[in-house]
Amino acid sequence: MKSAVTISLVSQAKGGPFVFWEGLQDGGRRAAALGFDAVEIFPPAAAAIKTPELRELLHRHGLQVAAIGTGGGWVVHKLSLTHANPAIRNQAKSFIRELIDVASEFKAPAIIGSMQGRCEGIISYQQAMGLLAEALNELGQHAAVRGQVLLLEPLNRYETNLLNRVGEAVRFLDTLSTRNVRILADLFHMNLEERSIAGALQDGGTRIGHVHFADSNRQAVGFGHTNVPPIIETLRQIGYEGFLSAEILPLPDSDTAARQAIESFRQYTA
Repeated sequence: MKSAVTISLVSQAKGGPFVFWEGLQDGGRRAAALGFDAVEIFPPAAAAIKTPELRELLHRHGLQVAAIGTGGGWVVHKLSLTHANPAIRNQAKSFIRELIDVASEFKAPAIIGSMQGRCEGIISYQQAMGLLAEALNELGQHAAVRGQVLLLEPLNRYETNLLNRVGEAVRFLDTLSTRNVRILADLFHMNLEERSIAGALQDGGTRIGHVHFADSNRQAVGFGHTNVPPIIETLRQIGYEGFLSAEILPLPDSDTAARQAIESFRQYTA
């Protein structure tokens, strides 16, 4: 398994669960200094990532891109794949397609978390899930053409009423025509929703494509009460070799959070 840390470029999300906030150059330098293998980037749009600059940054610091989040589409523009307005749904898909294209240049997947939306107003749960399935089939194929998977993140009940648990996500993926969507397992969300985090990861099996390495309080692992050893053991059992990415609150500050995250990663994966 490999380590990653988050960099947010979205000013509207300030204070959210991302470690570094002062741009790619600053975040990349600090991530490399601490020994992370990769960065996970949360941009406001695809245009915010300048490909030549990022490529040079990664080369200079020996880093990879673990994944690129699409949630800026929701935070900045209030786009979602299950919105009642079809024009907004189409904008959401275009926004995500552009990020898939950028991510694929760095051999990285794009993440669909908050952009999945929720059922509300005139949109029923069944309708929302149908819209989500339609979008993921289309976007999953778009990612496949570019040699990458697409990541779907179950969120806790306070953030969506569509998919909250890994088992639900597995059953949903089984209904899709695409086989190119994997599950992002976020330990913070799982702590709220799963009966057993290790058990849920076992259920996810080879469908697990990315892991957000966060403690029960959404701080760095070691600052909460998550029982980590069974989680790591289960990830090894299912053959997971991807990233443990610190999508965490920058508490008490970014440097302390990042340092604790990498120390915990080393402690539990040694």
